[in-house]
Amino acid sequence: MAVDLNHTIVPSRDKRASAEFLGKILGLKVGKDWGPFTPVETANGVTLDYMEAHGFRPIHYCFIVSEPEFDEIFARVREQGVTYWADPGHHTPGEINKLYGGRGFYFDDPSGHNMEVITAPYS
Repeated sequence: MAVDLNHTIVPSRDKRASAEFLGKILGLKVGKDWGPFTPVETANGVTLDYMEAHGFRPIHYCFIVSEPEFDEIFARVREQGVTYWADPGHHTPGEINKLYGGRGFYFDDPSGHNMEVITAPYS
């Protein structure tokens, strides 16, 4: 039996601003609003459906990309002046990590979600 993730709801203070921020950083298309959601679709077809909410706790989202895509994404992060860290606890600012034979970093979206970009899976 094959089971795939189709979508997840991402609570946000401003769904359009958060979706546009992530889309711009990752180079992904932001879809038209659909009901209460603003979707951002990843290459494997999973959508992050941004929805306005209040009183939520920040969530962690991890995106695996190729080495060339990492370079492009990291360049956009630096060009836009987005603060980034090498670790999920945000103790090592301005650095990337080199774990599991790849590279990675973390950054916060406008609603405080802890976003991660990696080039090698943690396995």
